[in-house]
Formats: sequence, C-alpha cells, structure tokens
Amino acid sequence: MKLSVPLVVLSILGLSTAAPLAEPEQMEVVGRALPTPVSAATARTYLASLTVAAESNSPAYNRDLFNHWITISGSCNTRETVLKRDGTNVVTGSNCAATSGNWVSPYDNVATTLASDLDIDHLVPLKEAWVSGARNWSNATRQAFANDLTRPQLVAVTDSLNQAKGDKDPAEWMVPLASYRCTYVRAWVQVKYYYNLSVDSAEKSALTSYLNAC
Repeated sequence: MKLSVPLVVLSILGLSTAAPLAEPEQMEVVGRALPTPVSAATARTYLASLTVAAESNSPAYNRDLFNHWITISGSCNTRETVLKRDGTNVVTGSNCAATSGNWVSPYDNVATTLASDLDIDHLVPLKEAWVSGARNWSNATRQAFANDLTRPQLVAVTDSLNQAKGDKDPAEWMVPLASYRCTYVRAWVQVKYYYNLSVDSAEKSALTSYLNAC
C-alpha cells in the first residue's frame, strides 16, 4: 500500500518467426522473466483486502498519462532493460537495443531469437490500472507504475499474445500456458495490492478461483 517508486516499463515490438519449445517443462526462463511474486497464501490475503468496485473510465483513459520507456541506466530504457533481463546471451548495440539473444515467452512457452518478436507486457495493463484507481494518481506515480522493475509487473512475451490480451483482466483473459497461471495471478494481486488498486467483482471471482487452484 506504500507507493515508493522503483522503475520498469512496457513496450511493443514486431512480428514473429517464433516456435514453441518441444518441451513445455523447459521454463527455466520464468525465474528470470519476472520478479518472483508473493506466495498464493499471501496473494489470497492481499486479495481479501482489496476494495471491490466497478471500473470507472471517467475521465477517459489516455495512455500518454503513463510516461513509459524512461531511461533506466545509460542509454537503456525500460523495454531494453527487460529484454536483457528476460533473455539469455543477449547482445546489444551501442544504443542498448538487443541485436541478438534467446528468449522464451513465459505466457505460452514460445522461443525466439528476435527481439522484434517480443512485447513488454504490463502484467496489470495501464488502462486496467486507470479504471481501477490510477486515474486519481499523480503523473509521477503513473510513470513509476509504467516502469516498475521491482514488482512483478513487466515481462517480455510473444507480441501477438500481448496484443490479444490488450487491457483485459483475469476474468476476461488468461495466459494460455496452464503451468504459468498461478504465477500470473499471484503477480496480478501483488501489483494491485501494492498500488492500492481496486478489483471488480468478476475479476475478484476469477482471481479467487485461480488462487484456490495454486
């Protein structure tokens, strides 16, 4: 519920020659891809404490109010920082852009060697945050949220999958890889709890069901 402010951001890249790994169990990348979320038991406690409220898009959501792709270190912005964190053997140019590497999207276990196959997903989408309370935040807090590298909020995933997710919450969309769903919902609840965001009733129901299966 404190809003101290570490940094991370989301991004969007190109299309894919990505292919699923032969072995769905080969998920060692998951530990690298996202700061470890709280346990299922802690997530259930957090979820019980969240305010349940209908979403509100008044005033209307404006993505520009979430300043993202800020500089994290040197010439590296948030997207580039996440790509380096989530990949192996990542080589970058002088501008910090990844020129080669190996990545596995934890949402679907799809492997790629092209950074352009990947988007940086805001696990709790920016619009979802807006309609759950971020519309009342300062611009500085919205920037911190959009670039938060400390909470489990930013992760490199298959671009087409991120685009299919859009702004949907777990009542409307869930990661296709069943073995990652517990991680995803624990992370979702942790981020919402940290930033004191509300949940709507369908979202809370879905989160409860997924957490009970963890």
